[in-house]
Amino acid sequence: MRLIRYLKGSVAAVLVIVALLIVQAFTDLAIPRFTSDIVDVGIQQSGIEHAAVEEMRTETYRVVSLLVDASDEALLQSSYRESSEGTYVLTDEGHQRIDELDRALSVPMAYMGMLERADSTDIDHLKQAFEQGTLSRGDAQAKVDKMLAELGDGSDALVYQQALAAAKAEYEALGWDVAGIQSAYLWRVGLRMLALAALGMAAAIGVGFVASRTAAGIAANLRARLYGRVLSFSHAEVARFSPASLITRGTNDIQLIQMVEVMLLRMVLYAPILAIGGIVMIATTNVSMGWVIALAVVAIFVIIGLLMSIAMPKFKIMQYLVDGVNRTAREMLVGLPVIRAFNRQNHEQGRFDKASRKLMDTQLFTNRVMTFMMPAMMLIMNATSVAIVWVGASYVDAGTIQTGDLIAFITYSMVVIMSFLVIGMISIMLPRANVAAERVDEVLGTQGSIVDPEKETQVANIPASALVPLAARIEFRDVSFRYGEGSELALDQVSFVAEAGKTTAIIGSTGSGKSTICRLIERFYDATEGQVLFDGTDVRNMAQRDLRRQIGYVGQQGFLFSGTVESNVAYTDGGRALEPQRMLDALTIAQAADFVSGMGDGIAAPISQGGTNVSGGQRQRLSIARALYPKVRAYVFDDSFSALDYRTEAALRREMAKRTDTATVVLVAQRIASVMHADSIVVLDEGRVVGQGSHRELLETCEAYREIAQSQLSPEELKPHVVLAKGGDAR
Repeated sequence: MRLIRYLKGSVAAVLVIVALLIVQAFTDLAIPRFTSDIVDVGIQQSGIEHAAVEEMRTETYRVVSLLVDASDEALLQSSYRESSEGTYVLTDEGHQRIDELDRALSVPMAYMGMLERADSTDIDHLKQAFEQGTLSRGDAQAKVDKMLAELGDGSDALVYQQALAAAKAEYEALGWDVAGIQSAYLWRVGLRMLALAALGMAAAIGVGFVASRTAAGIAANLRARLYGRVLSFSHAEVARFSPASLITRGTNDIQLIQMVEVMLLRMVLYAPILAIGGIVMIATTNVSMGWVIALAVVAIFVIIGLLMSIAMPKFKIMQYLVDGVNRTAREMLVGLPVIRAFNRQNHEQGRFDKASRKLMDTQLFTNRVMTFMMPAMMLIMNATSVAIVWVGASYVDAGTIQTGDLIAFITYSMVVIMSFLVIGMISIMLPRANVAAERVDEVLGTQGSIVDPEKETQVANIPASALVPLAARIEFRDVSFRYGEGSELALDQVSFVAEAGKTTAIIGSTGSGKSTICRLIERFYDATEGQVLFDGTDVRNMAQRDLRRQIGYVGQQGFLFSGTVESNVAYTDGGRALEPQRMLDALTIAQAADFVSGMGDGIAAPISQGGTNVSGGQRQRLSIARALYPKVRAYVFDDSFSALDYRTEAALRREMAKRTDTATVVLVAQRIASVMHADSIVVLDEGRVVGQGSHRELLETCEAYREIAQSQLSPEELKPHVVLAKGGDAR
């Protein structure tokens, strides 16, 4: 499973968590046993833990010596010594062998206690008969065997309880403070419980801390990898997944993975440890009621399996519906001005409500299905408790177990059931998280279609100290391109050369492929056929970084990042020290210096995300300044003057000619005025080159160009450039 694979890099943290969980399980499983001891020993037995008393009267010692098994007589004699007060006290050896002594003395003490409670004269007769020699050890043992036979199958537990009662009576007869013994025992056990609870709390806090840090680290690593992978994608991969889906995968999906990873580390790992420990504790308490637990666990898995079969298909759909909501919301936010301009608020609200309602209906369905789980589980738990009490009551009545043991058994049963319940509940969440992991891995496993070659062809290195870089030569050689398999050709056998140090303009109708050419130069896409050459080298044989560091690019949208004017213009330098003069030159050439200085903070003036706090023309000029700031060998302007007025554009072109006279310029434009002064103009129509040459040459030879010029320029503006045809008629 992918969720477990994510933990491979956190093996040390997982081992620490497992160790802490074992400690926590130990404390959680030990506390019910202490509770049982408080009830059975502290309350019912007045704190007396052993049938082997610390001190006994002489006559008691003699009777016990008579009733004890012959094989245990030596143990009894070595465990007690006669005191100066005429009593027998437990020796150090007796303390060390207290468990053996308990086993040896439980039957004699129980028998003696039963006789005293039945008729005190019986015990006196027993003592006299033993002293007079009329009662042999064999006869005494026969009486004990008869007592055990009368007790039946539960003799061991009943005998030990009777032995403890006799021990209490012995302490009282000796004048011991039995209430003090009880109080001391309760304090001792209570303090141990508090210490265990504190240890368990510390372990739980440690588990939570390590698990949260581990899951957060996994999520951070996934986000970083996802972001890095998306940055390597071409436009094709981004369009394939859609920006909204990529955002959802990087936020919602990874957040779900992080949450489930925490549950895996804190709950799923803990549940089997606790369940195994609970089963072991149940086995030490009473195995005969284990069938109740087994039946409850089977019922839990039947319910979980039923609910999973119903809800699982919906969980897989849910993540894609989240994509749909995000996609609709993003489209509405980006297109909000258009929506308001055409009064389509109600229509767009309806679209969003439709997408949101689909998600809501799916979530409601899964939630309603899941609501059956908790009542069903509580019913199973309560029914199990009732069954344990019902069955356990007969065992308590028969003396097979004590009340405290029954309480402990119920507690351990709930521990086991809750462990399997947690596993079941997590098993329902895991498939949804696994879907999220699949979506993230789908992005991580997708290789960008634009990749660097294994052995890059070296291009001319431009020294950082060079004041003026050498211009590059850009050539399109029989280039064809389509955006997707089966789609129409966006470019069809396009060939032209942008000579080094010259300005090459590209013009054509909308959809003719002008922007596609810019994207191929920058290698945002690779040509389907043909070659795009940069200084004679196919761009596919160059590292993307080496190619793009030599090109100043301005896209159609002129996107700005949140930050300042300075951070946007110097964006390409990647944190290098700012060169004020270069910054000023770039802003001046781009006709942005005046409005930047008027912003109050100058180049430190804030820019909001997307540049929404500046006008379209200002945003475009800052984007041009960003391309002009670094030292590059070629400039690519993709219809970058569209938001500028003619006067500003003319001033910008004049200033840019001074800066770019030693660099190659590829200029895409819709306006004739923007391209007419270019050294070479390439005319596109439906993805094909229909004309190449200067403005004057194209007016003479290219019908498509002449139509564009006539639609934008007046006859007076065209006249100086019109060549007289044969016969003297002006065209």
